[in-house]
Amino acid sequence: MTTRTNAAEVVAGPGKPYGDNAADQTSRQRTTTDIPTDHDEARGETTVRGFTVHHDGVTIPVSRGGRGRPLVLCPGLNSTQADLYELTGLLRRDHDVVTFDLRGHGLASAADRYSFEAFLSDLVAVLTELGRLGLPSPPVLVGYSLGADLAVHYASERPDDVAGLVLIDGANPLPEPFITDADLADFRAMADDLATRQEAVRGTERQVLLTAREIHELNLEIDVVRSGILDRYRKIDRPISMIMSSSIAGDSGEGRAPRHNRLWRAGIERLVRERPHVATSWLDADHRLVFTHAPQIAQIIRSAHGPATSERLRGDWRRTPG
Repeated sequence: MTTRTNAAEVVAGPGKPYGDNAADQTSRQRTTTDIPTDHDEARGETTVRGFTVHHDGVTIPVSRGGRGRPLVLCPGLNSTQADLYELTGLLRRDHDVVTFDLRGHGLASAADRYSFEAFLSDLVAVLTELGRLGLPSPPVLVGYSLGADLAVHYASERPDDVAGLVLIDGANPLPEPFITDADLADFRAMADDLATRQEAVRGTERQVLLTAREIHELNLEIDVVRSGILDRYRKIDRPISMIMSSSIAGDSGEGRAPRHNRLWRAGIERLVRERPHVATSWLDADHRLVFTHAPQIAQIIRSAHGPATSERLRGDWRRTPG
């Protein structure tokens, strides 16, 4: 079930813990290659091309394909562009979609630091390269989990460089910490479990190279970031759509889950009270909604940010607001 409201989830990637300025980009380089498309992706009519962005000592693989309005899809902590293949394929039917891997994820190289600012620098580097390549208009930024937080920070610093934001189960201005002292043991255990399960996909396009400690520390950092993210929203004058899970912590009525689910909704209600034009959709799902509800998410994005008019597609996107 999907519910939409003008007012009003957890912080981590698909595994469970949530998540999920620009670094030096003088060494950024680009190489372009053809990437095979999925057999359902416009049935061979869409060419997906890849290039790499080199910055801050890391290599970021980028894929671009589809037709229509530019859209950049940013994955979250513990998720890769390969994980998002279903949503990407659906969006490419009527959008020019760019996806990429964050450092230490998928086909991106490992890094010597995994912090919020470091991941933000990855997004900045990719969008800077897209600007150099010349998009026809400002892109819509779609972020999942940690990717949503990165999108908000980017847009708050460069509001003229984006047409709008779609934030999927992230960037929640929580009124109080999501992770309390009572939650630390559980979140450490979830990080340990994620790191252990990653061994099965090591060396593939779905790998995550972060250690359990790095995942846990990032969850704590993202909690702090979200405590102040409302100030970032105040700097953004572009359309914002939130797509949130109704049960980010699962549907159990026991343990910490009820508090986390209530807090997740309270954060969005807080946002919409101050920013009433933020459109919000709630899906009957947990934090894996981007994998379990890809068609519904694609339709919401299509409704909010459909194909741009020819006038909006003309001109340099660095000068033309969305």
